Amino acid sequence: MVLWRGFLLFICFFFSGCASLIVEEPIYTYAEREGERQKKLERGEAKPPKFKYFSVYSDEEFQDNHFVPSGFMGDTTDLKTSTAFGEKAYSGKTCLKVTYLARGEKGWAGIYWQEPQGNWGNMPGGYDLTGAKRLTFWARGEIGGEKLAECKVGGITGPYGDSDVAWIGPVTLRRNWRRYAIDLRGKDLNHIIGGFSFSVNRYDNPGGCTFYLDEIRFE
Repeated sequence: MVLWRGFLLFICFFFSGCASLIVEEPIYTYAEREGERQKKLERGEAKPPKFKYFSVYSDEEFQDNHFVPSGFMGDTTDLKTSTAFGEKAYSGKTCLKVTYLARGEKGWAGIYWQEPQGNWGNMPGGYDLTGAKRLTFWARGEIGGEKLAECKVGGITGPYGDSDVAWIGPVTLRRNWRRYAIDLRGKDLNHIIGGFSFSVNRYDNPGGCTFYLDEIRFE
């Protein structure tokens, strides 16, 4: 009986002691955690996470594609596109095929990859791509000599617009696949809704043009 009472006293003491050791962690909102992380970065007490890559388009059925090619610009009916062209892709099974007819009154056309779909800076969305050093993509022309007037990251304005912009152009394509890069070093990428865009015009392509894009991604 004495042993049993002793055992019960031990159990009570053990659990009461354990209870006293439990420390409740404070619950922080995402904004509070990000604010604290930013303060540590400014004080040099923390390093930003290492950026690997972030895909815009890799393959039609690739689950990690981001942004939507929904932002048609200029002479929108002059652009005929396929996101699942299955011949001679640079990598994987599919690539993007774009045909520009060069018939419209404005004399140019283009597409923005947006997040969410149709976001012209008038709604929340986008991604924090801090740490990316460049956006790369592979492109080729149907015959070679086709010109992209501009290829861009960011640049959408509005209440929820992009935090920065970077571009290259004009870009003259070859008949064979070639890798191109938009330098993002020194850019503020904390809020990007326009992940990628291109534009073409009639001046550079008076008879229209057809070209292909593949493996668009942030690195």
